[in-house]
Amino acid sequence: MALSVTDIRSLFEQYGDIAYSGEPVTQLQHALQSGALAEEAGAGDQLVAAAFLHDLGHLLNLQGATPTERGIDDLHQYFALPFLRAVLPDAVLEPIRLHVDAKRCLCATDDGYFDQLSADSVRSLDLQGGIFSSEEAERFLQKPYAQDALRLRKWDDRAKEEHRVTPDLNHYLDVVVRVMRKSAIV
Repeated sequence: MALSVTDIRSLFEQYGDIAYSGEPVTQLQHALQSGALAEEAGAGDQLVAAAFLHDLGHLLNLQGATPTERGIDDLHQYFALPFLRAVLPDAVLEPIRLHVDAKRCLCATDDGYFDQLSADSVRSLDLQGGIFSSEEAERFLQKPYAQDALRLRKWDDRAKEEHRVTPDLNHYLDVVVRVMRKSAIV
């Protein structure tokens, strides 16, 4: 079953107030901040939509507060894809799918990146397979959309400010609608 924009709105309205895994923001605040950081960086609509939707899998596969503390990897980067594939293009879906591996890659290739990860990101890194070897990082960097996933990952890491002001849910749902229409998948 494909998710409509109405379905996405309902997920955020119903579950958006859930805490974002040990961070001082909610799931909705994290999504809005990720989208805002993408816009501020000059990303196009497809990557802004990916940034906004990248953790939608957490809302579809509810595992309670901070599942990493219980040793659970909710595989959120994959969970939303079957529900979005019929309505969004790969330019949105692939950065979502790859954003966890982007963290693993950045830990291998960017000195100091690991040190700035939150406690939850460090826990989830272990559950998600750990830091890439140099060979794994090189293979990752050759994938289509890897660069977009790296950009999304860095916004994801920064989208945890308790009082950050962002555009609202309607603003980012409008971006998603524009992407759907442009892709003729609506």
